[in-house]
Amino acid sequence: MDFAHESEATERALIRYRRIALITVIAVYFLFLVGASVRASGAGMGCPDWPTCFGQWIPPTAESQLPSNYQEIYAERGYAETRFNVVKTWTEYFNRLVGATIGLLIFATAWISWPLRKYDRSIAIASIAAFFMVGFQGWLGAKVVGSNLQPGMITIHMLMALAIVGVLIFAMAQARRGIMESQPISSIDPHFEKLLYAVLFFTICQIAMGTQVREMTDYISKAQGEELRSTWVQAMPWFFYVHRSFSAVVLFANLWMGWLLYRSLGFDHSLTKLALGMIVVVSIAIASGATLGHLGMPAFVQPTHLLASALLFGLQFLIWMSYRHARDAKASGELAAA
Repeated sequence: MDFAHESEATERALIRYRRIALITVIAVYFLFLVGASVRASGAGMGCPDWPTCFGQWIPPTAESQLPSNYQEIYAERGYAETRFNVVKTWTEYFNRLVGATIGLLIFATAWISWPLRKYDRSIAIASIAAFFMVGFQGWLGAKVVGSNLQPGMITIHMLMALAIVGVLIFAMAQARRGIMESQPISSIDPHFEKLLYAVLFFTICQIAMGTQVREMTDYISKAQGEELRSTWVQAMPWFFYVHRSFSAVVLFANLWMGWLLYRSLGFDHSLTKLALGMIVVVSIAIASGATLGHLGMPAFVQPTHLLASALLFGLQFLIWMSYRHARDAKASGELAAA
């Protein structure tokens, strides 16, 4: 009786954790979108200080509400020509509010994970690690503002957000281990595992190149100004063209992996459905990238491109975790049968 009661309590805790973890992951991806919008719109210096905004906890809505020396504050940070823009100020402030909300969500995720430490210690460890990573991310955000939005610091800030997503997806997948283990993969194509690792490697390389392209975009934008945005592509170095061409390799690898799963497992299998979502997302990433490269870097497309790239990594990581659990369950079953 006690064992049955403990099992029911664990299952309820798992259900609660899966829900809060999913909400938190979605919120982190929303932060990707908001953060990319801040960067694309040039709103990063909408609030030149941190954690306050012009020394206030609630940002101003008019220039008359600013400190008398606000232009000196901008000048000290290397933005002497910058004028107050209420839209950019509140865009940056909204970004900070979303970040703070995610901090609370991840704290709740870590709190709810604690009762699961006896079921699977890695769930609690990963959730608590994500909480401390978010704290580091907040400190890093302050450094980004203090560095006058140095491109290298912005890239580190973005990669840290991607790492947080990976840790949260790992914990969420561990909490879904029982569900994943019940998925049969005995008929899966023998080449799938090697292809999966190759696809993950290609995606990480492509994202790494993309961060370098984004850094170079920041340098070019400072040198040429927003009015020459349509000519930025012409000033790009060679790795921009490698990044653009390599997208064909990434697309082909994702399509091939999706086809292998569909052919060997059928459409109704969870891995196949995840792969279908992966193909949709990689198509959006490539289409938005092509739009940026051929239509003069329109600012509104940049957040879509970054979000799709981050989603692609997350889906591929979830496929890997799902496959790993199903593979280990299959191996354990074969060992028990022997």
